[in-house]
Amino acid sequence: MAGLIKREDIDEVRQRTDIKEVVDGYVTLKGAGLGTFKGLCPFHDERSPSFTVRPQVGRYHCFGCGEDGDVIAFVQKQDHSSFQEAVEKLAARIGYELRYEDGGTGPNREEVGRRQRLLDAHKIADEFFRAQLLTPGAAEGRTFLHGRGFDRAAAEHFGVGYAPQGWDALLKHLRGRGFTDAELKLTGMFSEGNRGIYDRFRGRLIWPIKDIAGDTIGFGARKLYEDDQGPKYLNTPETALYKKSQVLYGIDLAKRSIAKDRQLVVVEGYTDVMACHLAGITTAVATCGTAFGTEHIKIARRLLSDDGTGGEVVFTFDGDAAGQKAALRAFEEDQRFTAQTYVAVEPSGADPCDLRQSKGDEAVHALVQSRRPLFEFAIRTTLKQFNLDTVEGRVQGLKASVPVVAAIRDASTRTGYCQALTGWLGMPDPNEVLRLVTAEVKNAAKRGDQAGAPAVTPRASAPTAPAAAPGGPGVAAGPPSGAVPSYHRPDPRDPVASMERQALEVALQEPSLLGGGIWERFSAARFVTPAFQAVHDAMRATDPALTADPVRWVEQVMHEVPEPLRPLVSELAVVPLPASTEEAVRKYCRDILSRLFELQITRVKADKMGQLQRLDPAADPETYQRLNRELMMLEMERRALRSDA
Repeated sequence: MAGLIKREDIDEVRQRTDIKEVVDGYVTLKGAGLGTFKGLCPFHDERSPSFTVRPQVGRYHCFGCGEDGDVIAFVQKQDHSSFQEAVEKLAARIGYELRYEDGGTGPNREEVGRRQRLLDAHKIADEFFRAQLLTPGAAEGRTFLHGRGFDRAAAEHFGVGYAPQGWDALLKHLRGRGFTDAELKLTGMFSEGNRGIYDRFRGRLIWPIKDIAGDTIGFGARKLYEDDQGPKYLNTPETALYKKSQVLYGIDLAKRSIAKDRQLVVVEGYTDVMACHLAGITTAVATCGTAFGTEHIKIARRLLSDDGTGGEVVFTFDGDAAGQKAALRAFEEDQRFTAQTYVAVEPSGADPCDLRQSKGDEAVHALVQSRRPLFEFAIRTTLKQFNLDTVEGRVQGLKASVPVVAAIRDASTRTGYCQALTGWLGMPDPNEVLRLVTAEVKNAAKRGDQAGAPAVTPRASAPTAPAAAPGGPGVAAGPPSGAVPSYHRPDPRDPVASMERQALEVALQEPSLLGGGIWERFSAARFVTPAFQAVHDAMRATDPALTADPVRWVEQVMHEVPEPLRPLVSELAVVPLPASTEEAVRKYCRDILSRLFELQITRVKADKMGQLQRLDPAADPETYQRLNRELMMLEMERRALRSDA
């Protein structure tokens, strides 16, 4: 039984994981000062690197788009995974066994290890197939690609490879890399006969099928030779890694564009995905030998942020009967989306690959732009079955279309299509159509099948998943009640604000310097810039014992600070400090803290000087002497700070 991961294990995974190593898998990072690294932001397009990673505090921050977070948040956003999935992936990466609340369970270490072996085998096989495409024996495969408008660069971009003819080329290769036959049987890359296992893919062009994280989990293979008795396309069978109902070819390449453009284009084949991407439609994906179903919708909704605020799914189908049937199957699943769903059908029957080859990239764009709402397509396709020039045909068309319209869950959309259906039929009274549709909806409700439509929430009121707090489940994401205060960004030209900012940067990035009596002095300091004062208050509310652990220290400060200021804390925690060696960093930090404390002393002295000037020495000599002693002690403390600096 699945359960929530224990909070202490989440903290442990976060602390043990090197955020730089994880980010390096997605972004090329270069040093940008001691302990700080920069690269081009993976969350927005930029030419100059502004994406900053600070491993010591376990956080990243983009100074261009403002994206920030810890290593768990990074994996969530990059892989479009849930919080729990991201933690489990990172735990597997470091070999940490997670514990779950209420007796729940997650993947155990043995399962994780077995899965990793399968992934390793697929990665090696992927590299093997790609290398084979460059050999003399793969000439037929290269000719096939060239004939469909794909050059070597395109093949490399999509990882296209070639499976050699023969029975055991891949088998020998993987055995030589230490894999046992028992392990290889689980990959789906081999068939089994009387003499043992042999290569499943032989003499075929190969496409690697990857999951959303970019790991190869299966392969699709296209027949090249006439003497091949197998099917035209042969895919990996169901395995522990490869579930065709959960796989979308090209999702690893398309996920960023889908999330950015809030568009998903569904095509029918590997070469169609390639053609769309090369034509600039980088939101294209394809199902792998199955219809677009419920599990695919879950992936799409996650990428589209399908919350009712926009986004579109475009299905492209051939104009033949099979294509129309596929589009109508898509209609059955449509209302699981709150995004608008469309169909783009090429009348000539050409698929995106054929279109690009014969008419160029513009034709592929034109196909997607010609999209029509899926509801309209489903109704019009139904009407095409009847002769609407006759009374009998119109009556039959009406009867056949009413259940289709009744299946539309959103009442206002349904009413709109009642009026549209009236026009398409050439009927004078839309109220008659509305009456029939309303009756059909009521009858379907009585039958309990909603006219054959999926039993799902209407798009007009689709629920929105709550945003996870940076710390994961059970962590408050902001003030518990009352109005959230607004904070203006401090003016960098203000010397006091600049001083306070530098002090907070030091306290967040080098908290070990706050040990001993330094913490008491830092905690007692008075910050006058509202935003910085709120960050300082959050630090004071955090357990000072955490200053020995920079990752947990910053994480806890993030929880304590008002939510609008969390990006500011992230920024302060990763901005490079102006020093190039460890000793220079410590000296810089000590100097900044000394300046902060000296500023506090100057303020206290000013207050006491004011009291002294307002005091009559003759009337209260004891207070007068005490204030003078305190001023003297403050001056000595100020001089000591300067001498230490």
